[in-house]
Amino acid sequence: MSLDSEGGQPTLEQVAARAGVGRGTASRVINGSPQVSARTREVVMKAVEELGYVPNQAARTLVTRRTGTVALVIAESEERIFGEPFFAGVVRGISAALNDASRQLVLSLVHTNDQAQRLGSYLTRQHVDGVLLLSLHDDEAFPVDLDARRLPVVLGGRSAHWAGSFVDVDNVDGGRQAVNHLIKSGRRTIATISGPRAMASGRDRLEGYAAALRDAGLPYDEELVVEGSFSELSGRTGMEELLARRPDIDGVFAASDLMAMGAMRALRAHDRRVPEDVGVIGFDGTKASETTEPPLSTVRQPLVELGRGMAEMLLRHIEAADQTVETEILPIELIVRESTVVGLPPTVPEECCS
Repeated sequence: MSLDSEGGQPTLEQVAARAGVGRGTASRVINGSPQVSARTREVVMKAVEELGYVPNQAARTLVTRRTGTVALVIAESEERIFGEPFFAGVVRGISAALNDASRQLVLSLVHTNDQAQRLGSYLTRQHVDGVLLLSLHDDEAFPVDLDARRLPVVLGGRSAHWAGSFVDVDNVDGGRQAVNHLIKSGRRTIATISGPRAMASGRDRLEGYAAALRDAGLPYDEELVVEGSFSELSGRTGMEELLARRPDIDGVFAASDLMAMGAMRALRAHDRRVPEDVGVIGFDGTKASETTEPPLSTVRQPLVELGRGMAEMLLRHIEAADQTVETEILPIELIVRESTVVGLPPTVPEECCS
């Protein structure tokens, strides 16, 4: 590392001199301006590396009006966030997209009023360039007024309280395909353990369940519907409740893989064989669904792609002069395994032979 004459850190002037360009050109390269040639960018960044130059973030923010930081706000408890594979997949996609764009990610979990108050003082243009929101519930509004902060915001999923940009998966079609598959496999008394009705994803998957029954000429029976929380425990207790109401159940659509796993445990405890007596299908497409006994049929939602889509949409908003609302719905994929089809050849998990 080459230091200045007073023994401090390398300066922008030294970077420019080493690269053989003017100070303004070096500044444009370091601040990510597209108005420089590839060759100029290469020699300036080589000089940055050789000198160990670290840009002054405060000065850069004043010039570019950008902090280089994006906040991801998840409106859930830590228990859910770290216990459910859904969040890990989405965060992985967000992180990859922001890394590609040389942006920093700040994660904030908001589940109490105290957490919301602390977050409210942080979400300003002085700290972040935009906000990604995940897991909003319809039974209560998000506790921070983001409109007043004039920050670009993108939501993962949908919410009754949100009229802005969002990226979601086709939850209605996912529920429809799951139940269609159960019907085609010969099931006629099909129950569902839905997601929370206070979340759009829970309602949409239930809507898909009802649509598939209607299309097949089967009745919608409230006795065959219980509400879960996407957790394994709620799947097990929900299945216990369903069996007490309707012991003739021969198919179950659970609105998450974890709930499907809980349902399978309850069925085993009642000596019901899967899939011979009851076919079970989940929703998410998690790796864990490959290793249940029997392996779980599921609806795969593209979690990494969802996160990446959220981040890329937000980056477009950050760079745009106006804030036009964008929406994107990602397709789902039905994955058929042994939990719904009798006699299906055993599934070999992908990682076993790689």
